Amino acid sequence: MVTPLPSFRALHRSLVHLASSGALSLLVLMGLVPAAHAGEAEIRKALGERLPDLGKVDEVTKIPVAGLFEVRIGTDIYYTDENGSYLFEGHLIDTRNQVNLTEERISKLTAIDFATLPLKDAIVWKQGDGSRKIAVFADPNCGYCKKFERDIRQIKDLTIYTFLFPILGGDSPEKSRNIWCAKDRAKTWVDWMVDGATPPRMMGDCDASALQRNAALGRKHKVTGTPALVFEDGKRVPGAMKADQIEKQLLASAKKPG
Repeated sequence: MVTPLPSFRALHRSLVHLASSGALSLLVLMGLVPAAHAGEAEIRKALGERLPDLGKVDEVTKIPVAGLFEVRIGTDIYYTDENGSYLFEGHLIDTRNQVNLTEERISKLTAIDFATLPLKDAIVWKQGDGSRKIAVFADPNCGYCKKFERDIRQIKDLTIYTFLFPILGGDSPEKSRNIWCAKDRAKTWVDWMVDGATPPRMMGDCDASALQRNAALGRKHKVTGTPALVFEDGKRVPGAMKADQIEKQLLASAKKPG
């Protein structure tokens, strides 16, 4: 009796679950590829035929690990053998140098050039001399964003650029509009996020087109959750960070070219 394989999407969900727990999962692909060394074209062909739901393979790269190739689909990273007979998703660790190679690679793929951000569409808040900079995509109803706003008040000499990014539904778009249209939008944002003071309703005309541009910016960079942080060197971090983690990353980002 042969047990049928589950769909690739079901297998992918299992891979994601295992990867989040630090484990590596092997997905055995059906069929055999000739034992001769296979190149990029052969790997693309094998994956395309055997796992059509995997999606378009953007890049196949030989990595400095014997017999392994990196397979990139968008910003998702997988690994395969030289014949495309096995595919796995997880974190590849350089144990000698204590470096998470997968995390490092994804960080480069998802980096955002800080200099290209349309800062005119952000709420600007300065602490101290404001010499260091961070950008944040945030929803006014996001609990993690509120925690982040409280924690970041502990950081000295920082300019914070907040791109209103109402993706949680409910009254998030209305709150965002009211905050953006406020006379002092920075103070209104902090009053709401830190102190819980409801933003006053917008009265009269207001150009809130920045919110539509922020939505397009988020889609362009595949921002799917808030808060999403961007440091000056392009380092992108999904989710809230504690004050000590923010400080550590600010120091690390300052040492790298932007």
